[in-house]
Amino acid sequence: MTVALALLAAVLYGAADFIGGLASRKTATVVVVILSQLSGFVVLLAIVPFMGSRPLTIDLWWGIAGGAFGAVGIVLLYRALAIGRMGIVSPVTAVIAAIIPVLFSITIGERPSILAWCGIALAILAVVLVSMHDPGTGQGARGPLGMPIGVPTAILSGVTLGFFFIVLAKVQPISGLYPLLSARIASVAALTVVAFVQRIPIRVTRSALPAILFSGALDMAANSLYVIAAHQGLIAIAAVLTSLYPASTVALAAIVLHERLARTQWIGVALALIGVVLVAR
Repeated sequence: MTVALALLAAVLYGAADFIGGLASRKTATVVVVILSQLSGFVVLLAIVPFMGSRPLTIDLWWGIAGGAFGAVGIVLLYRALAIGRMGIVSPVTAVIAAIIPVLFSITIGERPSILAWCGIALAILAVVLVSMHDPGTGQGARGPLGMPIGVPTAILSGVTLGFFFIVLAKVQPISGLYPLLSARIASVAALTVVAFVQRIPIRVTRSALPAILFSGALDMAANSLYVIAAHQGLIAIAAVLTSLYPASTVALAAIVLHERLARTQWIGVALALIGVVLVAR
């Protein structure tokens, strides 16, 4: 059951990123994230009462802190997915987000396993490979440092989401999904303030709204499935399988958007997925 739930969570995570990134190509990214997170918040409200958990005050505060990092990370991710190639952006974000907690653990005295170090090495190689240019794919636009458009933003997103995972690691299991509830409240509030200060109208076309709300619901459903899977079995197994979520984003980008990647970039994507699994182990 743990394996099935974790794999389903991975598929939903990847699909949510794909749909959210696609919506961000037609609507302001901040607006997409606010509405999608509100949608996820409604789903979470429906799930929390059935989890049998009791929130600790300190965990709710950790959730608020995590919400700040998560809001920035998701905005950057959706922006990267909107301007770059999803087949490249999603794996890069995932592998960086997996590396950051490992590097943090080193600073507090922990020693990662050999597998984790191998995963980091593969991740670095993956970023190099996906950043390579092949004239045959028609990839002419380059971003900062000569990287493909969207990759620098994906790296920043991965760093921020990595800190989101670090903060949520402080949460006690007894609090269940309640910290996610406080995280969503904090992130929606913060992004709404940003939209107000920057005078970004909370407006979306009728055709894009269903996709945005659907992506938020998928994301929260994936979060809930991951927690249930982790509670029913080994956390390591749930974490590793869920970390394969970029695979569904890459597949959807190839099928729906007909994205063409160079052979070296496909190798980079594969190495990124392997790197995420090794680091998660």
